[in-house]
Amino acid sequence: MASVGRYPKGVAKRAEILETALALVARNGFRQTSVRDIAAAVGLTQAGLLHYFESKDDLWVAILRTRDAIDEAKDPDDPDPAATYAALIRHNAEVPGLVQMFANLSAAAATDPGHPAHEYFRQRYAQSRATIAAGLRRMQESGRLDTTVDPEMFASILMAVSDGMQVQWMFDETRDMGAHVEALIALARREL
Repeated sequence: MASVGRYPKGVAKRAEILETALALVARNGFRQTSVRDIAAAVGLTQAGLLHYFESKDDLWVAILRTRDAIDEAKDPDDPDPAATYAALIRHNAEVPGLVQMFANLSAAAATDPGHPAHEYFRQRYAQSRATIAAGLRRMQESGRLDTTVDPEMFASILMAVSDGMQVQWMFDETRDMGAHVEALIALARREL
């Protein structure tokens, strides 16, 4: 956070900015949402809005972190984490602007170690792999996933398929991202 500190008013305004920005990007798209649009929506100037963030790129990362926090509010002991993951990917079709933002930042800007999004994506991928792998292990323990499947490797593959399907979906919205992820998961489920 720039110079906001921990004052309740500043924390509340930053939260309002992020909630508004998340909705604007989801609805209007990453490229069609400017800092000016977000600032106007929360009654600030661009400079006033950027007071709450280190830079425009820091704002974009904070929007993605906000989205992640919403997604992570799910049950950590989910009885069917594979289905929940597929549903999350399917939900992405409802927020095309966020998919566009994620794809743009993860594939281009964030690959540069000096970019503000680099560390976010590095940590996000590591945490997501660990969370998905833990869910896959629970599925193996309950007999719903083939025990010969390596959970960490399969978690990486699931994430790669998800990211790749998002890119394909941006070019052809008839591609059902969730269905493709579900098909991959079905290949690893134990036949009962």
